[in-house]
Amino acid sequence: MKENKAILLLLLTSLIWGLAFVAQSVSSESVGTFTFNSIRMLIGAVVLLPFALPLISKHGKDPAYWRKAVKGGVLCGICLGAASVTQQIGVSLSGAGKGGFITSLYIIIVPFMSAILGERIRKTIWISAAAAVVGMYLLSIGEGFSISSGDLWLILCAFLFALHIIVIDRTGRDTDGIVLSMLQFLTAGVLASIGMFFEKPEAASLMEAWLPILYAGVFSCGIAYTLQVIGQRWVRPSRAAFILSLESVWAAVGGMLLLSERLSVKEALGCALVFAAVLLAQLGPQESET
Repeated sequence: MKENKAILLLLLTSLIWGLAFVAQSVSSESVGTFTFNSIRMLIGAVVLLPFALPLISKHGKDPAYWRKAVKGGVLCGICLGAASVTQQIGVSLSGAGKGGFITSLYIIIVPFMSAILGERIRKTIWISAAAAVVGMYLLSIGEGFSISSGDLWLILCAFLFALHIIVIDRTGRDTDGIVLSMLQFLTAGVLASIGMFFEKPEAASLMEAWLPILYAGVFSCGIAYTLQVIGQRWVRPSRAAFILSLESVWAAVGGMLLLSERLSVKEALGCALVFAAVLLAQLGPQESET
């Protein structure tokens, strides 16, 4: 596959992920956070099952492989489940556009977490962090220097997604990506089902939210992840991360076009600064600097 075609796959991935913020916002009006995430994660696992079956058959008699796969899948599932739940709460309170931009901060948080683990980070990351802080101030803090509860949930979500990325990097090196993804969706879905039990969803509410739940499960979890796996085989990691970060743009566009959300001038400037910080974090040399 040529790089240009792989880039198109990654662009489609970012579009699917960005519009998923709209699905989250719409579904929050009918079903609870745990219900939405439990069903969509389990749908994602089912969607990936046909792709995972050949790999499962290939490694069926390799206990060492399965120890690593199950350990990685469970750890990633716990992180993904926690991140998805906090994200859903944040999006329901702050909106799809805002949710997409704040969540995108994980691209900046990841290098800082890596630094804690002993890796050196580039100077441009510090500049990105400063720009992101200013952008977050303009985007999230309203009159009287207050910050909404939804924004706090989304900031926590960004940290959890960053942790999820770190865990994948540490546990997914010796595991097939599709198998790892299926196991993490299964883990996240089962854990969220515990919370769904307390929410006691009604059939009527599920019928109202069936379309956004189906979109989030089939497209956001299943298809988009598969496109990401295929596309990243042909695109350099830094460039791929930059393309995927465009999900924040699609989230804002989707919020405006589909949900009639509007950003103030201050919030729009904040979005621009956050997005610029995300882009800057992905540019520059690959080598670490002091």
